[in-house]
Amino acid sequence: MNHQRKAGILLHPTSLPGPYGIGDLGPQARAWLDFLAAAGQTVWQILPLSPAGWGNSPYQALSDFAGNPLWISPEDLLADGLLSAADIGDPPRFAAGPADFIGAREFKSRLLRQAHARLRAGGVGRLNPEFERFREEEKPWLEDFCTFLALKRAHADRPWWEWERDSAFFLPDAVRRARANLAEEMEEIAFEQFLFRRQWEALREHARRKGILVLGDLPMYCALDSAEVWSARRYFQVDRGGLPSVQAGVPPDYFSPTGQLWGNPIFDWEKLQTEGFAWWIRRARAALDRADLVRLDHFRGYAAYWAVPAGRATAEDGRWLPGPGEELFARLRQAIGGLPFLAEDLGVITEDVVALRERLRLPGMAVLQFAFDGKPENPFLPDNIGLHTAAYTGTHDNDTILGWYRSLSEAERRRADRYRPGGGDVAWDFIRLAWESAAETAVCPLQDLLGLGAEARMNRPGRAEGNWGWRFRGGDLRPDLAGRLRELTGSSGRMAEPAGDPPG
Repeated sequence: MNHQRKAGILLHPTSLPGPYGIGDLGPQARAWLDFLAAAGQTVWQILPLSPAGWGNSPYQALSDFAGNPLWISPEDLLADGLLSAADIGDPPRFAAGPADFIGAREFKSRLLRQAHARLRAGGVGRLNPEFERFREEEKPWLEDFCTFLALKRAHADRPWWEWERDSAFFLPDAVRRARANLAEEMEEIAFEQFLFRRQWEALREHARRKGILVLGDLPMYCALDSAEVWSARRYFQVDRGGLPSVQAGVPPDYFSPTGQLWGNPIFDWEKLQTEGFAWWIRRARAALDRADLVRLDHFRGYAAYWAVPAGRATAEDGRWLPGPGEELFARLRQAIGGLPFLAEDLGVITEDVVALRERLRLPGMAVLQFAFDGKPENPFLPDNIGLHTAAYTGTHDNDTILGWYRSLSEAERRRADRYRPGGGDVAWDFIRLAWESAAETAVCPLQDLLGLGAEARMNRPGRAEGNWGWRFRGGDLRPDLAGRLRELTGSSGRMAEPAGDPPG
């Protein structure tokens, strides 16, 4: 990230409003970017864009290379001639509240099949060459992903380790048979990915015209039930049955007293190293293809990772093992010409993690909700936040600022109130602290800008269900809110570049 002072908002596409049960990449997404520009913002931060797997979590994706087809906009398919008004018809009356993942998937799957049928029937001939070019250019990951998802659907959506053995173990003959028998299903899946890419790139272009950088997200680990682990398990620490021999997670910290047991398989860094980290670099490049900058989730895992033996119920019984360290990033810098990353360096951070981040010259993160423990050396206190940092009111894993503030003990609240002018809007006071800090970048979740409580929380780490679905309402982005944020952004020296001259 460059050193111009910037500000932005964290909002996942799922959280956009709209009539189809979940946010998408169409008119409401463009209106969101227009709001950011009107508010003087230069950063839109998102969570991973991949198709969510278990628990609807974007950090348990079916593939890190693929995009989420749930966000394909029916209005934009209509504009492209891939759907007619009659195809959309009278959609289900989705509630305006949290995302209806099941209902939206059923509705959009039907629309996407109709769009594909229209393409095959020659209804939109101009898109055929573009689709075929996409399939050829993305073949290194797309063919395996389409095979994986088609087989998964053929096995009633069960995880790959519950399929018949030859398919589960990616044996060449079984894969060839699957590709022959499921060719039509695979083409539909590829077409969904083509549409996602087409609509996302159009939205990225809208962001560029508005002078807005997209800050993406690269999960530290792949989901166990993913195309990556299924097709490339040699790069993971798994047993002879293909299941993790050690599980990823973190020891007890301020998010969870028993730690967080994510269950993901851990990379076989030694195997990756022998191949110059080429496979992992392709994974990182896929994230960079979708964003201007990328947040490296769980950065401390690159210095050392917490390995929990298979079969454990919590993350308490693990041990630290060395990660790939600086060598991986040297290879990555060589491959892409730089390191356009933000390091998520939260949790149990030791000196080796700090040293690695500083050697790589990556900005870290400071979260105001972790600042008020009474220790004057706390690095997240507003006065202690350094320049080479992104300051946050909270992240997707935190409560909202208002929900957090209401949950504080009396002593904690007194410490926090020392930094507030007193009696004002709680959420706005903390946004002001982030914006006026020395950090080169300041970010808040939209929930905090809207002053919402714990009911609007995006994720509760350790809770398996009921996460990731929060959505705002269409009338929430008021002109006066944009004006108020624009005024603060200007007074704190974070105003967007003049129109037509994008930052960075």
